Amino acid sequence: MTPQDMYAFPASLTARMMVKQEADMSNHMASDVRSRSSTTSVGSGKTRGPGGAGAGGKIRASVTNSDQENGSITREERRRRRRATEKYRTAHATRERVRVEAFNVAFSELRKLLPTLPPDKKLSKIEILRLAICYISYLNHVLDLS
Repeated sequence: MTPQDMYAFPASLTARMMVKQEADMSNHMASDVRSRSSTTSVGSGKTRGPGGAGAGGKIRASVTNSDQENGSITREERRRRRRATEKYRTAHATRERVRVEAFNVAFSELRKLLPTLPPDKKLSKIEILRLAICYISYLNHVLDLS
């Protein structure tokens, strides 16, 4: 037995991990759906929907209260504020794209290190993370045995 064989990740274990992972994921998704459908506002009896208040929904005011009360905001001021907002949104979108791309590159690198059958099987990000956890646990177990 070569050292490579001793530390090889058994194919049967990979298959069992994938089956367990799929079962865990379906159980998690089912409980997530149940918890979302039962979320209610305190005292109102109404179910909160996505994007509502308290669920990440945003309420924006384009002008301040003092400007509205005085009616002092000019057309030029509104135009300047709108341009600043568009500039901010564009910059934010660019930063977000760079951030997401960095995450995707990191997931790709992690995916290359995980043994699966077939080796080129497409995995979701959560599958990559769960398989990495199982693989690291397995490697710790192998180290403890030696």
